[in-house]
Amino acid sequence: MVSFLSRTTPEQPISDRLQTGLNSIRNQLRDGQRQMADWEGGELAVSAVPGSGKSTGMAGAAAIAIAQNRLHIHHQLVVVTFTRSAAASLKGKIRRHLQTLGLPSTGFVVHTLHGLALQIATRHPELSTLSLDALTLISPNRSHQLLRQSVEHWANSHPRLYKRLLEGNQSDGEETERLRRQGVLRTEVLPHLGYTAIHEAKSSGLLPSDLFELAQIQESQTSGEHYPILRIAAGLYETYQQQLRSRSLIDYDDMILGALRVLEDVGARRLWQNQVFAVFEDEAQDSSPLQAKLLEILAQKEQSSVGTSSVGAGSVGAGSVGAGLSKSRLIDKNLDKPAPTASESANKPTINLIRVGDPNQAINSTFTPADPIYFRQFCDRLRNQNQLISLDCAGRSSPIILQAANFMLQWVNQHIQQQNQPAPLPFSLQRIQPVPPEDPQPDANPAPEGKGLELYTPRDVFQSVEWIGDRIKTLFTQDPYRSAAVLVRTNDQGRFVAHQLREKYGTEINLFEVAESDRHSHVPAEILNLLNFLERPHSPDTLKAALTVLANRRLIPPQDLNALASLPEVFLYPGPLDSPGSETSKSARRYCRALLRARLDLPPYQLIPFLGLALRYTQNELATADKLAERVTQQTLGDSSLSALLRVLTEIVQSERFEPVQVDTADDSPYMRLGQLTIITMHKAKGLDWDYVFLPFLHKNMIPGSFWTPPQTRFLGDFSLAEVARAQIRAYLHGDPIPEGNEAWEEAEQLKTAEEYRLLYVAMTRAKRLLWMSAANKAPFTWSKFNVNRQMTLQSQPVCPIFPALKRQFPESGVSIKH
Repeated sequence: MVSFLSRTTPEQPISDRLQTGLNSIRNQLRDGQRQMADWEGGELAVSAVPGSGKSTGMAGAAAIAIAQNRLHIHHQLVVVTFTRSAAASLKGKIRRHLQTLGLPSTGFVVHTLHGLALQIATRHPELSTLSLDALTLISPNRSHQLLRQSVEHWANSHPRLYKRLLEGNQSDGEETERLRRQGVLRTEVLPHLGYTAIHEAKSSGLLPSDLFELAQIQESQTSGEHYPILRIAAGLYETYQQQLRSRSLIDYDDMILGALRVLEDVGARRLWQNQVFAVFEDEAQDSSPLQAKLLEILAQKEQSSVGTSSVGAGSVGAGSVGAGLSKSRLIDKNLDKPAPTASESANKPTINLIRVGDPNQAINSTFTPADPIYFRQFCDRLRNQNQLISLDCAGRSSPIILQAANFMLQWVNQHIQQQNQPAPLPFSLQRIQPVPPEDPQPDANPAPEGKGLELYTPRDVFQSVEWIGDRIKTLFTQDPYRSAAVLVRTNDQGRFVAHQLREKYGTEINLFEVAESDRHSHVPAEILNLLNFLERPHSPDTLKAALTVLANRRLIPPQDLNALASLPEVFLYPGPLDSPGSETSKSARRYCRALLRARLDLPPYQLIPFLGLALRYTQNELATADKLAERVTQQTLGDSSLSALLRVLTEIVQSERFEPVQVDTADDSPYMRLGQLTIITMHKAKGLDWDYVFLPFLHKNMIPGSFWTPPQTRFLGDFSLAEVARAQIRAYLHGDPIPEGNEAWEEAEQLKTAEEYRLLYVAMTRAKRLLWMSAANKAPFTWSKFNVNRQMTLQSQPVCPIFPALKRQFPESGVSIKH
């Protein structure tokens, strides 16, 4: 039954107490999760439906693996996930298990993919070819500015191609029109094309030369009636790389590529592989091929028969030391090959890798290089080897909500098939099942609130929000210890909902608008104030700023801060003739002097995490402080002084809106507080859940939406150069024929349609007890023009195609309200 947990070694048998603890962790898991816990090595794919507890299963499996294999700081389990918030949440779960077992937390590390790559690249700068003591990691804002500079340089260097774009489909001799087109090209079209194509190509391991070669192939196979989009993209990519090098800059894709270059070296590769016991990856559907390759190499355990000149199954080619790696070294197109022979298997290195994900929740592929096709291929390959676990039982939602989600999945696939679209179907056929009665999860598949699924057709979007307000007031009156959220497609919709609810209900409904709270984080400013004090403790200004932070955090008693800060030396170190001050001032003095002692004891790069603890930050704030420390460390490589740290941090506080991290747990997350109505986008809601979920504004122009070209760019044609380039690059990476312009535009639209339906699926599966959905008869054509001081223009809008299908399938869920 528990053969894996019962394994022992003669040298160090597992104690009865530890064995009992391991069995206790395992018994808290459901069947699919227990299969993860029973993993003994090799590759394992885990396809997990929403609410199945994949993170819980991974945390339990990680703790068991750490204990069973006696992992330590020199031989660790590496856990990788997509976001910092998810990493912080997963780290906390594993630590709690290890504390229960009485084990230290040194046997594992949790990284984001870029954080892991940064560690590898910075440890071996001579191999990564990234001399990080002389390089700066650029932020997205700086990257965008650099891209515009690359556009200007490319346009000046390629006048014929640029003129071809200016002429568009129809040349206009008017000087004013020419100037207008020039502005659109240089500020909108070409930056968008460059950003999309560079990110797609670079994160997939393609060099500018690879993209030029691809452009030549594509142009030789077409009639030439469209613009040479890939050639333009390759030129922008080449110019962008030159701009990076000339300014001693690197971007986040360079981190992954630098780490892979390190692992091409036999000695460095073995060093890392010897330190890594195994790799567990969460949210694997969001990984790019290059990122997946990095994890595969780290997880590889080479057999003694494998030659030292080869990387084995993880080879990335010794000659690829430029900005990227060629696609042939990266993408495995042989997933359908027959199973290896016995002799081939004997020489094949073992790969200790668990990848957990859900291709049905892939919602980032239209604005990142992530593509669900790769995780699907991984699952298909391991299914043939009987190494695929399906976590299809979920205890989050009421059965009626699971039925609605399953119906939506099936209906969308059939709808797409009926349209004879060549693109892959949006969803894998994995239905969500309720958990069995004996499942260990408390209150699994809870009883529904009301009908569980409620479908409304309001008169207009104003009535939609009015009905939401009335319903939530009733629900919170019945039980204030429940959570609720309105999930919207765009932040503009969220602003509209928040404004309307505040206008009508004031403080009767406790609202939390995520977009508003995320526009700025207090953490960087607080840390900056304390660090300025540590740098200049005898300055009245820096002392008062630090005392203000401590007082606002309620770490020192309320008092006259101006009086304390007027004479810093007397306050901090009073002489024998000075007044010792009141008890409240003594408390403030002790706190400040403790901070100054830490300044002497700790190196500058450790001060930000320390200050986060000193300020008694919540788990979310600590995760944000960790993110801030990582960012500052990256930008001060080569100069670890406190003054360098302050310079970078001051720039962040003054010129950026540093986005805070929210940990994916309900422990202290402001997103899921009881008695609160959270307004949040569907994208940001992934990984969260609420008792009641409201999905208004389900109109066709929003979900699935459609590609459209802005009027100012239509002189180029009825398609987007950026989306055409993305579709062409992906077709090449998938091994498919490279489509021409219009065909590529159609394929890009199909990919967007599939992702929008997956986004709606994610939104529906956030609900535990009530899923409230509506599609008003009248809505605005675009939400971007919403202004609280301006009348909103409404018009009849077709509903999202799935909405009437749900009403037909669940007629008892239709709700009609009469006033």
